[in-house]
Amino acid sequence: MAVVYWRDGADHFVAILGGDVSLFAGMLPKVLAGCLIAAFVTMILPRELVARWVGHESGVIGLLVAAVFGFILPGGPITIYPVAGAFIAMGADAGAIVSFITAWTLIGYTRALVWELPFFGPHFVIWRILEAVPLPLIAGLLARIAVKTGLVRLSKQ
Repeated sequence: MAVVYWRDGADHFVAILGGDVSLFAGMLPKVLAGCLIAAFVTMILPRELVARWVGHESGVIGLLVAAVFGFILPGGPITIYPVAGAFIAMGADAGAIVSFITAWTLIGYTRALVWELPFFGPHFVIWRILEAVPLPLIAGLLARIAVKTGLVRLSKQ
C-alpha cells in the first residue's frame, strides 16, 4: 500500500482501495452462502454414510463416488471448496476430496453446457470430457499415496 501511495499518489491509491473494498463487499455474501451450504451438507448427510462411501476404507469406489459428485455438483469455487471442507469434517479422506475437486474442475457439466458447448461445439466437448475422465481417479490415488507415505500430513482441527 505504501509503495502504491508513494509511487502513484493519493488519488490512485484511493481508487485502488475503493476497488478492493468493492470486490470484498461483492464476494462476502457469496462466501457466506458457500459456507452456509457446507454447513447444511454436514447437517443433511449422516457422517457414517460419508465415511463409508468416501472415507479411508472406501477404496477406488470411494474415489469414483467422489468424482461423480464433483461432476454433478454445480457452482463455483466459492461453493465447492466449503463443501469439500465439510466432507473432510465428516470423515472423507484426502484422496476422495482431491478426486471430488479434480472432477469438478475438469469435467463439471455446468461449464461444459454453458461455456464450451456453445463456443466449441459437441465434438470438442465430448473429446475433452472423455480425455479428462480418468484424471480425478489418478489424482485421488496420488493424494492417498502422498498421505500414506507421509509426503503430506493432514491436521485434525
